[in-house]
Amino acid sequence: MRILGTHGVPANYGGFETAAENIARFLAHNGWRVIVYCQGEGSGPVVEDLWQGIERVTIPVDLPGWRGTSKFDWLCIAHACRFQDVCLTFGYNTGIFNFRQRLHGIPNIINMDGIEWSRRRWGLFRQGILYINERFSALFGNHLIADHPEIEAYLATRAPRQKISTITYGADPVIDAPKSIVESLKLEPGRYLTLIARPIPENSILELVQAFSARRRDHKLVMLGHFEPNLDNYHRRVMSIASDEVYFVGPIYDKATVQALRFHSCAYLHGHTVGGTNPSLVEAMAAGNPVIARENKYNRWVAGDGAVYFDTIEAADEQISRLLSDRDLQQRLRAAGLRRFNEEFTWERVATQYEQLLSEFLASSRPV
Repeated sequence: MRILGTHGVPANYGGFETAAENIARFLAHNGWRVIVYCQGEGSGPVVEDLWQGIERVTIPVDLPGWRGTSKFDWLCIAHACRFQDVCLTFGYNTGIFNFRQRLHGIPNIINMDGIEWSRRRWGLFRQGILYINERFSALFGNHLIADHPEIEAYLATRAPRQKISTITYGADPVIDAPKSIVESLKLEPGRYLTLIARPIPENSILELVQAFSARRRDHKLVMLGHFEPNLDNYHRRVMSIASDEVYFVGPIYDKATVQALRFHSCAYLHGHTVGGTNPSLVEAMAAGNPVIARENKYNRWVAGDGAVYFDTIEAADEQISRLLSDRDLQQRLRAAGLRRFNEEFTWERVATQYEQLLSEFLASSRPV
């Protein structure tokens, strides 16, 4: 089987790459032949190699940004259509290109992500392109994957319900982490909260920072993310309203560091307002973090009893104060979040569901 739509493996970018890597590893371990398309930079020939039992096809592209991504997707699909292997595609950004698999009779299972076109940060032109490509993916895909029941319900307005399945995002459990990592950042284990999200309005960053900064906490709020106050007005507003207990550490991509920050955090703040199963929320639960989450149907289904919820700045302030002063509540949320994670969000469970679904389409493709 062939995995398309990501930057490739090993995962160095985001949720889709992490999912692709974990699913590819699982399938390869179970005897599948797995080919992952990887995006290279510049120009040159296509390079094929083997990485930890996974075949990689690296295709260089010489265009920046979304133009490079579009070109890469087109070239990947063209290459994949030379074979009859079942395809697993992550994302619908270039869903119109998926007509090629249909023309060649190649089964294509598409992970449709969240309702990406609805995100305001793209602007109207880009939103329109994404909206159109969502429709094409729903039409051309043999089967659609939603990462949340609410996304499945939404996709049912785009495609027959029988061609849609819900398979969530996963995470690795974090059962221990060295204190020295957080101490090197001048943090005291258990005396800080974390907020790990793209600093954009739909993630409620401003509201959460304002709520945290409403009073002295005797804890820090550790903000992971790329803030550019000189270039972005929203970033500037967030940083100007923050108290001296808010600690902006910048973007951190090292997995061990992020896991240690999560593990030794006394709570996690999650303000996402749109989308399905959010990777950052799942990873916080996997690390045993009590969660304070934005009240909505997406977060409620994911975190369940592992979180307390807010819908206003005042409610967020109240929930932060309540959680920091109540150790029993922290323990209850931690235990409930870990139970929920182990029930639904382990990579083994997620990858097993992918394998079961992909197996249903093997009969119409060349054996892997």
